[in-house]
Amino acid sequence: MNLQRILVALGLAVLMVWSWQHYGLSGLLLTSGFAVMWLLLNVHRTLAVLRRTANMPVGYIGSAVMLNAKLKPQQTLLHVTALTSSLGQRESAADVQPEVYRWTDPGNSSVVATFQDGRLQSWELIRPPVQDEPAEAADASAASADLPPPATTSTPPQA
Repeated sequence: MNLQRILVALGLAVLMVWSWQHYGLSGLLLTSGFAVMWLLLNVHRTLAVLRRTANMPVGYIGSAVMLNAKLKPQQTLLHVTALTSSLGQRESAADVQPEVYRWTDPGNSSVVATFQDGRLQSWELIRPPVQDEPAEAADASAASADLPPPATTSTPPQA
């Protein structure tokens, strides 16, 4: 459990005690209502992201280059999943830190992201190697490069 979660829980407890001391039962109920509403909003957001990813293949992304441009350090796995609208293909073993996920686009470019405790630590854009032209095509283009450009005649536009 990280420090931020502990501080949020401690802050909520302090706020509830303060509201109880200053406003009694109505203050405690109001503070509890806000806490429950905040929790429900977060659960709704998580379920909405998972609902969008339900119909997509695992590890698929429309454009790996665009995902690479949108990633920032310390983004949560939920945020990256929302960006991709797809669950990542797990590259690391289960329950082992750091977690490594891969998203691949139709052109076989992929983004490999490393998460430590649910936060994005690093990512890498991997592009497939460019296939060389066949030897005959390369020779033909080299031969045509040695020739002078063809003469063209142009006629002035008619007015």
